Amino acid sequence: MREALFVKQNTEKWKSYEQLKTDNPDEIAHRFIDITNDLAYAKTFYPKSKTTAYLNGLASVLHQAIYRNKKEEKGRFFRYWKYELPLLFHQYRRQLLYAFIFFVIAASIGVLSAKYDDRFVRLILGDSYVNMTNENIAKGDPFGVYKKDSEVSMFFMIAINNSWVSFLMFASGLFLSIGPVFFLLRNGIMLGAFEYYFFSKGLGAQSILVIWIHGTLEILSIVVVGGAGLVLGHGLLFPKTYTRLQALKNSGKDATKIALGIIPIILLAAFFESFVTRHTNMPLWLSLFILSGSLVFMVWYVVIYPHQLAKRKEIRTS
Repeated sequence: MREALFVKQNTEKWKSYEQLKTDNPDEIAHRFIDITNDLAYAKTFYPKSKTTAYLNGLASVLHQAIYRNKKEEKGRFFRYWKYELPLLFHQYRRQLLYAFIFFVIAASIGVLSAKYDDRFVRLILGDSYVNMTNENIAKGDPFGVYKKDSEVSMFFMIAINNSWVSFLMFASGLFLSIGPVFFLLRNGIMLGAFEYYFFSKGLGAQSILVIWIHGTLEILSIVVVGGAGLVLGHGLLFPKTYTRLQALKNSGKDATKIALGIIPIILLAAFFESFVTRHTNMPLWLSLFILSGSLVFMVWYVVIYPHQLAKRKEIRTS
């Protein structure tokens, strides 16, 4: 093919690639492959022509665009934590609030049930755990259960268990949001009975200073995962103008992002429980620092910061 005909057949395409900007990585890749094919042809038949030089320059521009896009994809990980996940917290703040309310109600039920029924604690926590803890209290080490295993093995065991429970809680949202409510109620009742047991033994304040070192992050993460389960079921229950399947896809995508986003906090809670909680005689100031720091972080990241982001977004778009 003569060079003039080659140029005539492809000029419009080359100009469109040059003038029409896009951030779509697939489109950029398609253009780069197409141009490199034309460049290879030009190098073969017109190695020293201006056409070859032009295509070489255009291919370089597209290559740089691909490289920039790759850097942006790497930065996407940080944007997810800094913007995307907090905005999802704000978007689905009602579901998160409902999850918190369900959990608090359940914890209250657990406290009252344990208070008025001596058998309730054993029913919920199990005879083996209650007997073991009674023995530890008699030995003067009421929280000795956190010192039984090595730090590393304990971490992996807790991390796997809590991640699995969180997955079940989230996935159960497919059952019209009934599953997450069930898990929230069950865990809330367990927590209420658990705390009442230590308060009834005169160890309430000590239990808070020890157990809530990891419990603050762990419990609030459970609430968030429960909220993600409610988001998942929301699409099935309230599809609005979408088909039920499309609504489920949309809510499922957002719910999955929330559930996955909270996993690092679940792992951090497992780390605290395995490596820190076992030091039951740590200074009061250190325990309070970890407790308050964990609480402030969760309230800020899940409630305050998302609200601030959403407000800024509204101002920019108005």
